[in-house]
Amino acid sequence: MRARDPAAFALALALACAAGVALPVLGVVASFFQAPESAETLAHLTRTVIPRAALETFLLVLLVTAGVTFLGTTSAWLVAALDFPGRRVFEWAMLLPLAMPGYIVAYAYTDFLQFSGPVQSALRDAFGWQRGDYWFPEIRTLPGAAFVFTVVLYPYVYLLARTAFLARTASMIDAARSLGLSPLSTWLRVNLPLARPAVAAGALLALMETIADYGAAAYFGLQTFTTSIYRAWFSLGDRMAASQLAAILLLVVLVITALELRARGRARFFAAPNSARPAPRTELAGWRRWLAFAGCCVPIALGFVLPVAILIHLLLPTLETAPFGRYAQWLANSLLIGALAAALTLVLALALAYAVRLMQAGAVGRVVRLGARTLNLGYAVPGAVMAVGILIPLAAFDNALDAWLRQTLGISSGLLITGTLVALLYAYLVRYFAVGYQPVEAGLARVTPAMDASARSLGATPIEVFRRVHLPLLAPSVLAGCLLVFVDVMKELPATLVLRPFNFDTLAVIAYQFAADERLGEAALPSLTIVAVGVVPVILLSRAIARASVVEAIG
Repeated sequence: MRARDPAAFALALALACAAGVALPVLGVVASFFQAPESAETLAHLTRTVIPRAALETFLLVLLVTAGVTFLGTTSAWLVAALDFPGRRVFEWAMLLPLAMPGYIVAYAYTDFLQFSGPVQSALRDAFGWQRGDYWFPEIRTLPGAAFVFTVVLYPYVYLLARTAFLARTASMIDAARSLGLSPLSTWLRVNLPLARPAVAAGALLALMETIADYGAAAYFGLQTFTTSIYRAWFSLGDRMAASQLAAILLLVVLVITALELRARGRARFFAAPNSARPAPRTELAGWRRWLAFAGCCVPIALGFVLPVAILIHLLLPTLETAPFGRYAQWLANSLLIGALAAALTLVLALALAYAVRLMQAGAVGRVVRLGARTLNLGYAVPGAVMAVGILIPLAAFDNALDAWLRQTLGISSGLLITGTLVALLYAYLVRYFAVGYQPVEAGLARVTPAMDASARSLGATPIEVFRRVHLPLLAPSVLAGCLLVFVDVMKELPATLVLRPFNFDTLAVIAYQFAADERLGEAALPSLTIVAVGVVPVILLSRAIARASVVEAIG
């Protein structure tokens, strides 16, 4: 019986994980079949909301995809293939915008570029202009939102494209040049096609983040699918409309993912053997080296340095009147929910990853692996969809339980789960499981099976093997996963806005509410706190890149 216990545990865990993701998704999809009026609601949305939401979402995604592809690919090529002053610093500094949530950058640039901001005020003072005497681009527009997302999300493309460009070998370049290709033709016909899968994967991540965003899009007055979901839920109180819009957004995400996989087709890109000589960097001279230096400075300045400087400028005049007592409560709430979400996520990730390791073969093994892959898909579900999908079944459960208790015992249970930390933690667990699971899975893959066999031959049970062998070796991976989940939860806005308990505000929620009320000075303190927390994993990732660069230089 003991031999079957691990298999039964792994199977039950995999099925529970798959159900955990399926519940919010099914809750959203079921909105089309819940009531006769659902068809009328959908018809009304098709006439009034969906066309504009689809158009603005499409245009925003198109602009952001083009922007991050250009900026990320160009910066990756500069630091991977060329040698110029400051290159080693730029290798890791290019990642700093990852610490900046899009909605916070939107607040900063709005204050900086609006009519009463320092830029336009300086122009009017310098030239004696008045309102109407000049034209200045409006930041709170769709192109302005695309600019904000581009300077924040390009590191997704940069990180993956840089790795692909570093995989170039000298033989590839020599073969291209021997065929008479110029350096530009070699880049276009050899280097860029080889990096295309990495660029496409990075652009897809940026695209998903853009679709899922609520804070920046709402602050700029855009009517995307995500902002439309929140308007339907909060402003109109129409749960049916919100859930149907969420279902359409989920369908859009699935279609985009399928199209990317189809575009990749049967193409295969294999890494060069370790013995292959890497392509040498081209050392720039004269004005070209300073042009490359400036080209690397621009995205870092736009995506990190300038927004942080603006936030500090906004914060300084409000420090004397800052509500530090309430700020301490908001910070405590954010730290509490982040720590709980990280701990729960990593416990589940450890259990599932070890179950996958134990059940390598047979039907149970296939089910366990399917459960792990299914739960990893939660990261692709936008926060708005996740929030709506969780509220629908949980509210139905609470209402059904309350009705049953009233009828049988004459008491009311109220809302036991809806509007509590349990619902919020559930959303975080499903949404960010992949973030915690990937480091653990990678760490387990580095533990040789011979260690398991040796421990089992000494009479250790699977649980004892995990506790005494794997867990000590996985400590760095678990720490990395906890940190990544914690930071993502600290920055998360859409699901938190909908699912948080009454009077439970986090730094992200407060920053958004202050900015929505045009109290940007008060929004600066929680915003800078979120940025400071987000810098920690970026620093760790930067150190990993720096170590890789040293190894590459030695090799």
